[in-house]
Amino acid sequence: MTPSPETSLPDVDLFDLRSLLSPEEQERLAGIEAHLEGHVRPHLAEPWNTETLPMELLPGLADQGLGELDFLGASRLFQNLVHVAIARVDLSLSALVGIHNELNVGSIERFGTQEQKDRWVPALRRFEALGAFCLTEPDHGSDIAGGVETTATPDGDGWVLRGAKRWIGAGTVAAVALVWAKDTSDGEVKCFLVPTDAPGFSATKITGKLGLRIMQNADMVFDDVRLGPDGLLPGAGSFDATREMLRDSRAWVGWQGVGAQQGILRVLRDYSLSRTQFGKPLAKFQLVQAAIAQVAGNLAASTGLMMQIQRLQEDGTLDMVHAAAAKATSTRLARESAAVARDAMGGNGIVASYEMARFMGDVEAIYTYEGTHSINALIVGRALTGISAFV
Repeated sequence: MTPSPETSLPDVDLFDLRSLLSPEEQERLAGIEAHLEGHVRPHLAEPWNTETLPMELLPGLADQGLGELDFLGASRLFQNLVHVAIARVDLSLSALVGIHNELNVGSIERFGTQEQKDRWVPALRRFEALGAFCLTEPDHGSDIAGGVETTATPDGDGWVLRGAKRWIGAGTVAAVALVWAKDTSDGEVKCFLVPTDAPGFSATKITGKLGLRIMQNADMVFDDVRLGPDGLLPGAGSFDATREMLRDSRAWVGWQGVGAQQGILRVLRDYSLSRTQFGKPLAKFQLVQAAIAQVAGNLAASTGLMMQIQRLQEDGTLDMVHAAAAKATSTRLARESAAVARDAMGGNGIVASYEMARFMGDVEAIYTYEGTHSINALIVGRALTGISAFV
């Protein structure tokens, strides 16, 4: 039978990670979760269906400090659990917040001049402006490290950018684009700050996506975009500047997998307790309980893995093979969990308003971005065998 309201069921945070936070951080996390549950989660089905970003939600996220996670003086675990909490509700918003903090604000803070920071970071921290991290290109995804074709040509004391980018998150709504382009004078790949109102810049929304439908991914074109001397991020003078950030970003996607699986477990369990078939709740059927147990097992494995990744980050010993293994494994298990849970929910599992369909589509995206599953597997294979399968 359905549990009474007094029945206490395990939280989807199966290992009670929040108990490892200080009391102050536990309280702050609880406030963020309450906001996400009360003011964000109920309003996502329609934006997902219509492929729109609900901009009206951004001020509330800013009030929770989600545009400035690195500025809060918080622990790494707190920041990771914030990403988990957002992914538990919606992976598009999780991607927006994660890329915003890890790559956009992070790049300007790490590589920019004080003048560049003063110009862009305050608005970004409040979500009064959004950034777009522009690396992937139409003809170069997994091989982008050696395949950047967008160029930056010195012109007087400034630059001229020419080329195209693809799959750029928030590309149609960003105020500034962080564009990685090859300097034609020395062949180095560098990062440039491009205001999106600059002449010659254009962005076109990619529509008809299976997943991350709320995220506004875009094709971008740079048609002789002229920048002044302040267009270059001086600390990002070669592609090597991206490696540490992309490694940490890849690990962050592993936490997205944890959050998605928490959401999948919650939706499946709630549905199985409320839905009645053959005169009894779905939760009483053995096959449904087996599905719930499988999802919980995948979540537990992903959570334990990501806690070890965090330990390596705190020790300063995390390298790309760790991040690649974590991202590939957590998202693979999330993909499996979404399929199992969708099946257990029957026909309602494919309807966006029941949430599971959104998780299933969105997980396909995180399984692929920040290095496809196959590419991350090959990074691990290279580390374990000493032989590269890339060339």
